Order: sequence, then structure tokens, then C-alpha cells
Amino acid sequence: RAKIQTVEDIYQLLRTAVVHKHPIRGVYDGRDRWFCPHRLGRNHKGQLRALCYQYAGQSNRGLQAAGSPANWRCIAVEKLSRVELLEGAWQTAPNHSRPQTCVAEVDVDTED
Repeated sequence: RAKIQTVEDIYQLLRTAVVHKHPIRGVYDGRDRWFCPHRLGRNHKGQLRALCYQYAGQSNRGLQAAGSPANWRCIAVEKLSRVELLEGAWQTAPNHSRPQTCVAEVDVDTED
């Protein structure tokens, strides 16, 4: 049986991914997605958020070509499930599309 992941468990996996630049895989809005989380913390309302670059999997609005700034996602941590750390190449793109509105109170950032 799979262990149920709490929001705290998922947050710790995301934090590890940011610190060590590991991609993650998880389910978000019912879709299988592959991300590289770059920044983790809270938005202006105090809700847990992760600024991620999505490089594979499904997306409500579709994915653009690799490296496109359109693939940045602001993820609500409580909506993620079945999160796992992956081995593999770190994916990113220039110009985070909305870093300040996604994560206002930064806990950890890949640039740190």
C-alpha cells in the first residue's frame, strides 16, 4: 500500500528538489506532471506555493517547446499528490514569468 502523503511530506520533497536541483513528478489538477521546482514559500495570502518549470506530462493549457517561458507554473502545494523525486536533468527557462506573485515569502530558491 502506498503511503498517504501529507502537505508537509510534499513540501519537504519539494524543498529537497529545490535545494538539490532534482526534478519531481506528481499529480496536479488530476494530471500527471513533471516539474523542476525553483522557488518555494508562501504567496501574499500565506498559502504554500512553488514556482516550477514544467517540462513534461499533461497541462490544462498545453506545454510549449522546451525552454519556453510559457512553461512556468505557480503550483498550490496542497493540490499536489503522489509526488516523487526523480533523477534526471534539471530543466529551466529564462525569465520566471511571475515570481513575486507566486512566492512572495521565499523559503528556498535554487539561486540561494
